[in-house]
Amino acid sequence: MVESAAGNRLLVDTPTDLRQQLLHRSIDRVDAIFWTHDHADHCHGIDDLRPMRYGRGGPIPGYAADETVRRLRLRFDYVFAGQHGYPTIVSLEPLDRLKICAGFGVGWCQMPHGPAQSTAYRFDCDNRSIGYATDFSAITREMVDLFRDVDVLVIDCLRREPHPTHAHLGMALELAEAARARRAVLTHLDKSMDYATLSAEVPAHVVVGYDGLEIEA
Repeated sequence: MVESAAGNRLLVDTPTDLRQQLLHRSIDRVDAIFWTHDHADHCHGIDDLRPMRYGRGGPIPGYAADETVRRLRLRFDYVFAGQHGYPTIVSLEPLDRLKICAGFGVGWCQMPHGPAQSTAYRFDCDNRSIGYATDFSAITREMVDLFRDVDVLVIDCLRREPHPTHAHLGMALELAEAARARRAVLTHLDKSMDYATLSAEVPAHVVVGYDGLEIEA
């Protein structure tokens, strides 16, 4: 969740525990949703968006890369087109021409995710910036350019050893350094990544992520 000083909120992905996370933070409204890709752990909490549709004059704006749009529409058609008298929950659109959303500047690029792709995002608002790069398996020039000098960069970091579809610790730190990110947050950690041990190893500007973490840029 990215929130501006004015209170506008962008949600990235709809994970399977979305309802629990929203209730824990007393969040009952978002201004738009951005999907990185359609893998289950990033989209199968999509039905938990329904309560946030109540009281709105229309669907919640949603955005994703072309292939993710196609795949999400196939699997969750009732969310994006309504069904049996139920209203459309999200109006899903491709990212092609999107530059501004709810007061945020929006940048994006595609990242390799093993044989698939995931979308990286950068959001700029209030003279601050945050980048989000999860589920990637290689660093590209487009990624480095997108995240250049970002204030906070949230980075995929599955484990210490290389993985065929995710970034490992060395790759995550490499991206943060190449982009000159002021702060980095390691996310998507597996059970082998002990919080205390890893926190003692990483540079001072790198934060090990955990459920409920809040970062102020």
